[in-house]
Amino acid sequence: MRKIITVCVILLFSAGVLSGCLGVKSPPVSRPTPPAIFVDYHRTGGIAGLDDRLVIFDNGVAVISSKTISREIALNQTDLDRITGIFTEAQFSMLSGNYTARRGGADYIKYTISYHSKTVVTEDSAIPPSLQPVINELNRILGTSMEGGLQTSRPFTNFP
Repeated sequence: MRKIITVCVILLFSAGVLSGCLGVKSPPVSRPTPPAIFVDYHRTGGIAGLDDRLVIFDNGVAVISSKTISREIALNQTDLDRITGIFTEAQFSMLSGNYTARRGGADYIKYTISYHSKTVVTEDSAIPPSLQPVINELNRILGTSMEGGLQTSRPFTNFP
């Protein structure tokens, strides 16, 4: 009788151990591709001590931050197309990577702009004429958004 109980215990133990090996595999979870950075714009310096950043993702979400605010806004396809057109017209890909003033100035604003894996750094008094419309448009988006003027702004909670 003791052998039968021992054999039953061993069989039950073996069945319990082996049943864990027969589990059903769960299918791999497909994750959506995260949005890519479309434009990364950072302006710093000046008399006011600016430190403003605008990051626009290819899905139209834009994150704006400064010393005092952080905000997420949504740009539509028309906005993205306009920005693309401005960068194309500026021949951004043909610009040099660095444009600095010959003489430093304590009140100059430094601009760092990244678009399609190219980064251009410039500052007041050394901005190439073709780049000025790009800076004007990015400053417009920053300014309008910081003032709360864009109707698409929403709380900084859904960062992509």
